[in-house]
Amino acid sequence: MGIQNLIIYKFMSLYHILEELDLDLNFRISFIDNENSLNNEIKKYNNHIIISNEKYRDINNQFVLNNLPINIFKLIEKINIQFLKLQFNSQSSVKVNDYTIDLNSREILINNIKLKLTEKEINTIIYLSKSNQPVTINELQKKVWSYQSDMDTHTVETHIYRLRKKISSTFNDEEFIVSKKNGYQIK
Repeated sequence: MGIQNLIIYKFMSLYHILEELDLDLNFRISFIDNENSLNNEIKKYNNHIIISNEKYRDINNQFVLNNLPINIFKLIEKINIQFLKLQFNSQSSVKVNDYTIDLNSREILINNIKLKLTEKEINTIIYLSKSNQPVTINELQKKVWSYQSDMDTHTVETHIYRLRKKISSTFNDEEFIVSKKNGYQIK
């Protein structure tokens, strides 16, 4: 996930306290006191939390610390929990073309239209999306279904047929998973 960045926004006293502990913390600390600087700073980071002593509108990844005093160890624990939540949320969604797959709710969505998927369907879509070329049925059997290639089964074809049908009827997208002569592919 990279370096964790804690941006302290308009909360100078907290900045001074955490600055003294900087060597013992597992995140980079910076202080910002105006909105323009804040907007410029967050563009630099993928992984950041903004901590302040009041709620500000239009600020994402914000952690409001307004219940003071607080034990410093409790504070560091709360900050680490916020970073874990941020990591969990960032890992819970996958972009595939214009679609977003929410791994937690097992849904694929586009334009506020959602479709529930099974875990195998999600695994199939993600596996296909990572390949730049058509994926053979044998490869899908091994990598997604953990079947041996010498087994005579039509499980992959059946699942992909049903998945394509679900996507077509929900999103009216006939071209999401295309069938090639040597396998399946997401364009």
